[in-house]
Formats: sequence, structure tokens, C-alpha cells
Amino acid sequence: MDIVNFVGPNKGDDIIKKNIYIFNDGELRRKDNTFYFETEQGKKYLPIEDIKEIYVFGEVTVSKKFLEYISQQEILIHFFNYYGYYVGTYYPREHLNSGYMILKQAEHYLDESRRIIIAKRFVEVSLKNILNVIRYYNNRGKNLEDIEKHIQELISSIDECERVETLMAIEGNIRDIYYKGFDEIIDNEDFKFEKRTRRPPQNYLNTLISFGNSLLYVLILSEIYKTHLDPRIGFLHATNFRKFTLNLDISEIFKPIIVDRIIFTLIGRNMISPKDFEDNTEGILLKENARRTFVQEFDNKLKSTIRHRELGRNVSYNMLIRMELYKLEKHLMEEKEYEPYISRW
Repeated sequence: MDIVNFVGPNKGDDIIKKNIYIFNDGELRRKDNTFYFETEQGKKYLPIEDIKEIYVFGEVTVSKKFLEYISQQEILIHFFNYYGYYVGTYYPREHLNSGYMILKQAEHYLDESRRIIIAKRFVEVSLKNILNVIRYYNNRGKNLEDIEKHIQELISSIDECERVETLMAIEGNIRDIYYKGFDEIIDNEDFKFEKRTRRPPQNYLNTLISFGNSLLYVLILSEIYKTHLDPRIGFLHATNFRKFTLNLDISEIFKPIIVDRIIFTLIGRNMISPKDFEDNTEGILLKENARRTFVQEFDNKLKSTIRHRELGRNVSYNMLIRMELYKLEKHLMEEKEYEPYISRW
């Protein structure tokens, strides 16, 4: 049975369930008070009480009874297509949905002065986390001083921003500068950055960035589901009719310290190489084994812990994301000013 099944809990966290990752083809079916995954090789029963969410990468069929059951259990399913691109999420009816919180989100979004405060916090901390990554490698012999200086100059202009569109432009410029430092950090001729390309990514490094970012977007969406927040109302990314945006906002904080570090590890330890990619009409794609490797590292990263200075105990990266959402809720309710998480490196 080809299910990758990673356990999620860490000592000190309240996140005690598993993420299930399914890579091969088959069918998900309900059986009494549990469900199973069936392939040509047989059935694998999955204890419902242990499951946090399901990531589907293979060709998987689901039944209406199955969807009804996992809705009752408040389990999300995330679907990725053949090429590894995120397709969408089966998002059960929000069990914690709060009309009060939706109104507060809408108030802060529609009031430009309130919206820009939150948007600035996202960008400022995202860029500070980027700087900490740059400094970490600069202190280890990488020639990144010019990039660090250039980023610091742009960060100083954030305070003057009065429009979210201008803020987004500054953030985009800084991220472009940051990505130029990847070649120095990675130092591998097979993984040159060149420029940021998406859907389809045009080289190996862009493929890894896009895949990692997709996993992070989905993870944050799942964590939002466990709060009173509405994922459709973001503050940095404009709310629209097509997609969730709050998870994109929160992801800006964690991309440098989760996705980018995973990529540096995978390449630096030769866990992924050029043979793990294929080139077709959809661009450069990760082969299945490489996706598994990335997902394994992603799951390991979420379970790894840091010492939280305020709490005085170890907290996993998964829990850090949940805490970020709780802090945002308090800001929206005007209980406490929002101070996003800043990494130590």
C-alpha cells in the first residue's frame, strides 16, 4: 500500500493528529465509523480519530458518503493534479465560523487606514525573516553583503507607504533581490535561479519554490479552518471572487523560514538532483519520488520545534502558524496589537 503517512504531534503542542499523503491511485471509501483507501493491492484502513487532513497527489476517487463523513469529522482534503499543481480543497462547512469575526475582518479590509497597518506588518516581518536568512548565510562565508544592504534600503521605505499596491510592489522588488542570492547560497550549477517563473516554472529551482509554496498555502488554509477567521478576506492580497487570500498573507511570514530552508537542505544534501525533474508542455515538473522527498522534509519541518521566547517552551512550526492566526484574531477584536513572528535566523 503506497500511502505516505506522517505523524504530526510534538511534545507541548495541541496538534495531535496526522497528515495523510496519498501518492498512488485508488479509492477512498467509508466503512462504518472509519474509512479505507483501496487500490489493486488491497485495502488500508485509516483510523478517523487520528487524521488531521488529507493530501491527494494520485488519481483518487471519493464517494458522497465518504465526503459526508469527513465533513462531520471536520477533515479537509487537498487535491493536487498529475503535475503536482494544487487544484483545490474540499472545505467542510466552517464549524467555527463567526459572523462577528467576519464583520471585523471586513471592517479592517474596507478601512484603508486599518488595512494598511496589517498589510505593513505582514511585509515588514516577511522581509525581516528574509534578512535573517541572508545574514545566516552571510556569516557562514556566502557573499551576500550587497544583497543585504539593498534589502535594508528598501525596507526603510515601507513606513512611507500609504497604499497596499505600493507596499506589494516594494515586497516584490525585495523578493526579486532575495532570490538573486539563492545562487550564492545554493552554489550549484544545476540549480540556477535566473528569474522567478510560475505556472509553468521554467527551471529546477523555480519548480521547487512553486511546489513548496503550494504546500505552505494549503497548510495555512487548514489552520485558518480551525479558527474563527474567514480565509476569503486577506489584507495584503486583495480579496476577490476567485480564491482565498488570507492564507497568502500569512504565508509571506513563513516562506523564508520554512519553504526556502527546506529547498536549501534538499539541494545542499543532494536529496534532490536534476534527474528528479522532467520537462514537458507544463514546464519543468518534479517526478513523484522527488515530491515524496519534498513532502517528507516539509512534514519534518512542521514537526520540528523552536524555543518560544514568550511562552518559555518548545513550539513546532505548525503551532507557530496557528498562533499567528490567534494573534491576528486578537488584533481584529482590538484586544492586542498584531506582532507577527520574527525568526532568529
